[in-house]
This record gives sequence, structure tokens and C-alpha cells, in this order.
Amino acid sequence: MAMSGGKDDGEPMGEMNTTPLIDVMLVLLIMFIITIPVATHAVNIDLPAPNPNAVKPLIDPIKNKVTLTPDNKILWNGTPIDQGVLASNLKGSLGMKPEPELQFEPDAQAGYDLTAHVLNIIKSSEVTKFGFVGNERYGTFGKAANAK
Repeated sequence: MAMSGGKDDGEPMGEMNTTPLIDVMLVLLIMFIITIPVATHAVNIDLPAPNPNAVKPLIDPIKNKVTLTPDNKILWNGTPIDQGVLASNLKGSLGMKPEPELQFEPDAQAGYDLTAHVLNIIKSSEVTKFGFVGNERYGTFGKAANAK
């Protein structure tokens, strides 16, 4: 490809071989394209600052945690509530689409009576995304892992 046709009489060719020149130009073009910064289109918008005194919603749209403490308190996402508020929060979470996950974590020292009442409230609310968390602390696997 780099050779151009000429005469067979042994005289030097009068035409310039442009193949190496084209190769160098292509390499330089590719390097130039790579080194150009990507053009970005930005629109600057002044967003309002968040209000530090804003009240957080009581029901999280993704996951809510009901915890029972050793002194027989019910905590909803860390906030103490009573059984009536628990029932209304569960009804409110059922109205959300998609329904948020409900996690139940009773403490080992929490009263059995309170645990049974809370489970009955959860069952009667017909929550579908429900699970127990923290049980691994009480199983034999958790004790064997902690013993090491």
C-alpha cells in the first residue's frame, strides 16, 4: 500500500508517499478527540434551603421499625408511642403505595404480654410486608459466633 506505481527503468519516483503522513494525522486526530473535555450543559438553579425545624413524617415510606424496650415501651422508628398510635400508624402505612416494610424487634427483657398485644395489633392491621429483626442474637449460631 505504501508503494506507488512507477516505471521499471530504475529512476527515482517523483511522487511523495502520503501513507505515513495520513497515519500520523489520524493518530493526532484521535488524541485530540480524547483530550477534549466533554461538553456539559448545566442549568444553575437556586434551590430552597431545608428547614431545620421541619417535622419529620412519622411514617417512613420505605421501612418502619417497631421496637419493644425492657421497660415495656413501644418505639416507632425510635419515638415512644402507645398502642392506639401504633394501630393508626399501621393503617396509615397500608395506604402508601408501595407499602413500607414493617420490622419488629422486641428486646429479650420486654414483657411477654406487651409483645403479644403488639403482635395482635400488627396482625389485625393486615400488614403484608412484615418481618422480625434482631433474632440472630438469640440463636445458637449467634452465640457460637460471639464465643469465638
